[in-house]
Amino acid sequence: MSALRITHDIGSAVTVRDGDVDLFTYVYQPATVPVESPKPYLHPIRTRRGDVVSLFRPHDHVWHKGIAWALPVVNDENFWGGPTYVHGQFYVQLPNNGVQQHDGAVELETGERATVAHGLRWITESGDVLFAEERALTAEIVSDEAWALTFDTQLTNVSGAPIAIGSPTTKGRENAGYGGLFWRGPRSFTDGTLIAPGASGAGDDVRGARFEWMGFVGRHDDVDATSLVLMLDDAANPHHPPQWFARSEEFAALNPAPFFSEEVVVAPGETVRFRYAVGIADGGADAAEPLADVLRGILQPVLV
Repeated sequence: MSALRITHDIGSAVTVRDGDVDLFTYVYQPATVPVESPKPYLHPIRTRRGDVVSLFRPHDHVWHKGIAWALPVVNDENFWGGPTYVHGQFYVQLPNNGVQQHDGAVELETGERATVAHGLRWITESGDVLFAEERALTAEIVSDEAWALTFDTQLTNVSGAPIAIGSPTTKGRENAGYGGLFWRGPRSFTDGTLIAPGASGAGDDVRGARFEWMGFVGRHDDVDATSLVLMLDDAANPHHPPQWFARSEEFAALNPAPFFSEEVVVAPGETVRFRYAVGIADGGADAAEPLADVLRGILQPVLV
């Protein structure tokens, strides 16, 4: 496989390049307005062929940004962006939009794999620090048609009190359990097809169901091409296999949601870890199961 290269815009972003294609840009210190809960994000994200498979700041949900680790319910704080779900009032804009603030140095490694690692502090709108995070992203080429991203986060509760991570569903909104590693797809992917082990269809068909992995097949404008974005949950993640928050009818979205209907409570000083593998492929539904097998091998390598 070809070697990957990294370009670092110091103090802002890292871009990983495969030949003539920028696979993704990871903006670790964004210029995001506070009400959108500033957080690192990946955008644009491209297939090996160069087709874009992410969307940035769509007008319907301006806090959606490519792929981002975003949590709407952290105790009473919002690290998702925009208004907060309040049962009986629907969504209300509250003074609780926190920031995931880059902290310290960015560590980079290149070669057959490209790794970006850094620390973050989760700071509430009132200035309290809830989590110290260590995050690592690794990209590698897995075939002529596909590449894989691993996302590894470790959140340590430094607040001195328990922290409950939940979702609008844990707060009372039915089947709206979003939160975690969230992908927003291009406009042209609307009405695409969701695929999971033994299941396929629209978002309404699979939302809230539990699967190890799920993929989204969408068509591009401008070029006669189809792409696949697939996410796989690590077996060691809390509440594995996760319920999925997925949409296709209104827009394209994919999210293994560990807090969909049950909170994860992190005790003071405790660290909670989440790992995911994301496959980006030039292809369609037939590529989903083989790509999931590859991603599983990346997260759970066979020891010899």
